Amino acid sequence: MTAHELLRRMPEVLDRAAAEGVDATIQYDVSSPVHHVLQEGELTIHEGPAQAPDLVVRMADDDLVALFRGELNPMTAFMTGRIVVKGDMTLAQRLVGLVDRKRLAELT
Repeated sequence: MTAHELLRRMPEVLDRAAAEGVDATIQYDVSSPVHHVLQEGELTIHEGPAQAPDLVVRMADDDLVALFRGELNPMTAFMTGRIVVKGDMTLAQRLVGLVDRKRLAELT
C-alpha cells in the first residue's frame, strides 16, 4: 500500500475512541499531498494542501506507511529527521494512536 492509498483509506482504520475530542486539520506533505479534517469523530480526506492546518507532517512515503504500521518508532523518526512536524505537537504525539493497527493490517 502506498502512502497516498493509506491516507485515502484512513477513515476505514480510524480508532474512533482515540479520535474522541480531536478537532483538527492535518496536512501530510508526502509525494502526493493530502490533508485530513478530523471533526466530531469523523475523518474526511482532501487532496492537496490545507489552507490553515493545525499540524503539518513531512516525511518520505515509505516512512509514513511504516510509521502507521508500527514498524517505525515515531520518536526515533523525529530525532533522526525522518519526520518533520510543524504545529500542534500534542496532536503530533497522538497521531499514530488514531490508527487501529489491526484494521490497517487487514487492509494490506
